[in-house]
Amino acid sequence: MMPTTSPKHMPSGERPDRHTAQRQRLCAAVAVCIFLGSIVPAQASQQALESSSSLPTLWFDRPAQDWERESLPIGNGAMGAAVQGGIAVDHLQFNEKTLWTGGPGSEGYDFGLPREPQTKALEQVRETLAREGALSPKAVAAELGREVTAYGNYQSFGELLLQFPQKEEEASDYRRELDIANAVARVSYRSGGTHYTREYFASYPDRVIAVHLRADRKGKISFKASLRLPDNRSAELTTADGRITASGQLHDNGLHYETQLRVIAEGGKVSRNGNGISVTGADSATLLLAAGTDYASNYPRYRGPNPHRMVEAGIGRASRKGYPALLADHIADYRALFDRVTLNLSPVGAAGRPSAAGRPAAPTDRPIDQWLKNYGSGDQAADRTLEALYFQYGRYLLISSSRNGSLPANLQGVWNNSATPPWNADYHVNINLQMNYWPAEVTNLAETIGPLFDFIDSLREPGELAAEKLLGARGWTLFLNTNIWGFSGVIAWPTAFWQPEAGAWLAQHYYEHYLFSGDLDFLRERAYPTMKGAAQVWLDTLVPDPRDGLLVVSPSYSPEHGDFTAGAAMSQQIVFDLLSNTRDAAELLGDTAFARQLDDTLEKLDPGLRIGSWGQLQEWKADLDDPENHHRHVSHLFALYPGDQIAPTPELVKAARTSLEARGDAGTGWSRAWKVALWARLADGDRAHRILAAQLSESTLPNLWSTHPPFQIDGNFGATAGVAEMLLQSHAGEIHLLPALPQIWRNGSVTGLRARGDATVGMHWRDGKLLHARIHSGRSGEIRLRLPAGGKFILRRETDNKILSPQGEGKLKTFTAQAGETYLLENGKIPQQPAGSKAAGR
Repeated sequence: MMPTTSPKHMPSGERPDRHTAQRQRLCAAVAVCIFLGSIVPAQASQQALESSSSLPTLWFDRPAQDWERESLPIGNGAMGAAVQGGIAVDHLQFNEKTLWTGGPGSEGYDFGLPREPQTKALEQVRETLAREGALSPKAVAAELGREVTAYGNYQSFGELLLQFPQKEEEASDYRRELDIANAVARVSYRSGGTHYTREYFASYPDRVIAVHLRADRKGKISFKASLRLPDNRSAELTTADGRITASGQLHDNGLHYETQLRVIAEGGKVSRNGNGISVTGADSATLLLAAGTDYASNYPRYRGPNPHRMVEAGIGRASRKGYPALLADHIADYRALFDRVTLNLSPVGAAGRPSAAGRPAAPTDRPIDQWLKNYGSGDQAADRTLEALYFQYGRYLLISSSRNGSLPANLQGVWNNSATPPWNADYHVNINLQMNYWPAEVTNLAETIGPLFDFIDSLREPGELAAEKLLGARGWTLFLNTNIWGFSGVIAWPTAFWQPEAGAWLAQHYYEHYLFSGDLDFLRERAYPTMKGAAQVWLDTLVPDPRDGLLVVSPSYSPEHGDFTAGAAMSQQIVFDLLSNTRDAAELLGDTAFARQLDDTLEKLDPGLRIGSWGQLQEWKADLDDPENHHRHVSHLFALYPGDQIAPTPELVKAARTSLEARGDAGTGWSRAWKVALWARLADGDRAHRILAAQLSESTLPNLWSTHPPFQIDGNFGATAGVAEMLLQSHAGEIHLLPALPQIWRNGSVTGLRARGDATVGMHWRDGKLLHARIHSGRSGEIRLRLPAGGKFILRRETDNKILSPQGEGKLKTFTAQAGETYLLENGKIPQQPAGSKAAGR
C-alpha cells in the first residue's frame, strides 16, 4: 500500500521520550538513584535485570581466549567495547567510531579522485566493450583504477586494564555473559569465599561505557585501573582525583583524541598508582569511560572542536548521576527500541499453544560455544531458541552500533581491536553497508538508520566530484568503498573497484524509509534531493547498446567475478530501481518535468532481466552463465531482493529460482544471509531455513558474530532481515503473512514487525497455520492483505470488535484502515490473547 498521509517527521532525531514511567520503575527496582555514588544493593541489580529479561543470555564458562571469537560486544552507537573478563587482568578493549588514520592531514590524500577528469579513458573503455563485448578486470583497472594514498583505517582506541588480586587458578563458578534483553554484560566468579560480580554496559543517553564492580562481602573490592593506548599516537596521561585523562594526536593525520576514565568507590581507599588508579578495600566501585576526537563530517577538512570539553562534561554528568540512575536510564532507552519485536519459535511437535510471545521455546543451561557446537544435533527446543536468539542478536548489534549522532555501522559495526583491521573496517558500498541496514525498517528499528542518512548526506558533495571527474556526469555517486573522510573515487583492485551504481543502491534506503513510514516531509525534504542527485548521474551516463539500442551501463561489472561488459544484470536492475523510485517520488511531489524525463529514460532502459538458455536469470546481457559457477555473489538477483522488480512476473521468479539453485547454498556469512532473504522472497521457507542453519553452523563464531572469515558484521544483520522476510513481506504492495514459514517452525509467534505503508504486525501460528494476527495501522488508507493457506479468517476492528468484510477473491483481501486503529485477524474464533501480544500494536 502506498502511504497517502504524512505522519510527523522524526527520522533523524530521537523520538520524544515516552518511557519515563518505565525508567522510573527500573530505577526503583535497582535502588534509590538521587545521590552521587549511591550503590546498588548486593543482588538488587541482578534481580531487577533478570526479572525484565525473557531471552536467554549468551554466556561462556571462561574468560575470552580470542578477541574475535569469544569477546562479548557492548555499544552505544559511537562507542563500543569487547568484554573479555579476565580474572587477574581484565582487558576491556574499546572503540570510538571517529578514530581513523588517513584522510585530510595525512600526506597525499586526494579523496580517490584525479586532478583532471578521466572521461577520455572511460570513453575508450566503452568503445572497446562495444567493439569486443568484454574486457578483463585487469585491463579495465589499468585504465580506470587508481592507487590509493592515505585512505586510512578504523582504529582501536585502546584498552581499559583492570588488575585484581584474585588468581585464575583459585577462582570457581566463573560465568561471563551478555544479556541482550537489557544490553548488559556481566562477569561473576567465586574466590577466597567471596562472590565477585562485574557489570558492563554502554549508555546511549549518557554517552559513556560503565563498569560496576561489587562483591557479596564488604571491603572486598580491590583493583588497579589503567589505560593502555596503541603506539601510533602521541599520548599525554594525567591522573588526579580519581580520573585518568589520556589525550594526543594520531601520528598519521594529526587527529586529536581524548579519553577519560573516572573511578568512583563506595568505601575503601582511592589513590593514584603511577599512571593508574588503585582502589583498596571498597564495598563496590563504578568506572566511567568516555572518548572522542575532533573529527567532524564536514567536507573537505573533516575537523571540529577539540574533544576535551565534550569528554570532560560527559564524564562529569555521568558521575553526578550515579550508577543506579545510569543503569536504569540505559535499560529504559535500550528497551524502548529492542522490546518492540519478540520472536518465539517452538519446536516441531510441541503440544498446545506456543509460550508467551518472546519467551524462549526451552531454557538452555549450556555455554554459547557449546550450544552453537551442538546446534543441529537433534535438540529441537535448543535449536529453535538459538535461531530466535540469533535473530534478536542482529537487532541488538544494530542498536549497539548505530544510534543518532554517530557514524553508521561499518564492516565490524563499532568493534575493532586492530590498527590495520580487515578491509580497513570501512564502508563497502557494493552490498555490505546496505546489508547492515536491511533489518532496520522491518524489525522496527527505524531510528537506527539515521546515521546512514547523515553519512550519505555528507558524501554527496565529494560524490558530485566523483560523478564529474570519473563519469563526466551531474549528480553524485560513489564506487566500491568509502571511509569517514569523504572518499568517493576508485581503487586499483581489478575485481573490486568499479561499481558506480553504489550511490543508486544507497538511495534505495531513503525511499524504503518513506514506504515504511509514510513520512511525506522526509521524502520531500531529505530523500528526494538525494535520490534526484543519484538519478541525474544515470541520465547523463547511460549509453545506447549497439546490440539492440537499449540504454545500458558501460562499463559494467558483476561483483566479483567474470569480465567487464556492458549492461550486466545487477547494474541495470539497480539503475532501474533508482529511476523508478525517483520517478514515483517526483510525481508525488509535483516535480513533473523531472518525472517525464525519468519516464522517457525508463522506456529506453534495459531492465537487466533476461532468461537464458538453461532457464536461468542471466547475470550478463550475453548468455554467459555457467551452471557450475558457485560464486558467493548472486548479484544478478538484486531485483528479487532487496529490489522488487521480479515479484510480479512468474517466469522471472522461476528463472531466479533456477539461478539460485545453480549457485548453491554455500557461501561466506554475508552471502548466506543474502540467500536466506532470496529464498524467502521465493516463498521457500525450508530452503531459507537450511541456509540459515548452515550460517549458524559454519559462518558464525562462538560469540555469534558472523564471519566471512574474518569477522564481518553484515552477515548478522542480513540474517536478521532474512528471518523477518520469512515471516512477513510487503514489497509487492500487499502485506503477506507467513510467506515462507519453514516446516520446522510449525509453532511460534512474532510481534512488532513492520510492513510498508506504516503498519505493525504480530502473529501466532500453530501446526504451520496462522491462528491470529494483529495489524496496527499508522495511517488511514487501503490495506491489501495476502493470507496464508489453511483456515477461514475473520477480520475484526479491535476498538469495538466489529466484524469487517474485506473485498477480494482467494487469499488476497483488501480493506480500509483508519489511522491508529488495530485490526484482529483470526482463524475462526478470536482466541484468548497471550501475554505480550499487544506488542504488535506498538
